[in-house]
Amino acid sequence: MPLSPAAARHEIHHRVIDMKAYARDDGMYDVEAHLVDRKPFDAVIFGLSRPVPAGQPRHDLWVRLTVDDRFFVRDIEAVSDATPYAVCKEATSTLSKMVGVQIAAGWSAKVKERLRGSASCTHLMEMLIPLATTAIQGIGGLNPEKKRAALRPDGLPYKLESCYAYGRSSDVVKMLWPQHFLAKPTAD
Repeated sequence: MPLSPAAARHEIHHRVIDMKAYARDDGMYDVEAHLVDRKPFDAVIFGLSRPVPAGQPRHDLWVRLTVDDRFFVRDIEAVSDATPYAVCKEATSTLSKMVGVQIAAGWSAKVKERLRGSASCTHLMEMLIPLATTAIQGIGGLNPEKKRAALRPDGLPYKLESCYAYGRSSDVVKMLWPQHFLAKPTAD
């Protein structure tokens, strides 16, 4: 179902992010992202004498995470094919600060703690957050029953309370983990 009809408007920016997960022959997993930003008009970049021509990438960035079956980042590679400034390409090496970190609860905070601001490229850093979800969905999709049965240290399912559908009063929790279901309070 599409969104409702929009007000009269014209496009001013187009960002495309494509993410894929792969099972490698060596037992590891690669999770890749490709981000492209374009404008439908010549885009002026502060300090540069020539604008980026309409339709040409302002950003064209790639990131690959290699993770093991416990979701620890074993390697990370980034490439910046198009950036506003030449110095931006130097930021690709900053992502190495995430090697050894486990994709788990708190991932987004760890990414921001290590890479925010001038510590890295904002766009590369931001790509790491949904890359984690792509890894979890990709690798977890290989064995959905194992994923459903996974428990936190407190004995509760990892997925419980992780999103709206897995909220304790949802029909999904009632079906998957009835012992953890809590009925919504009724209004008086």
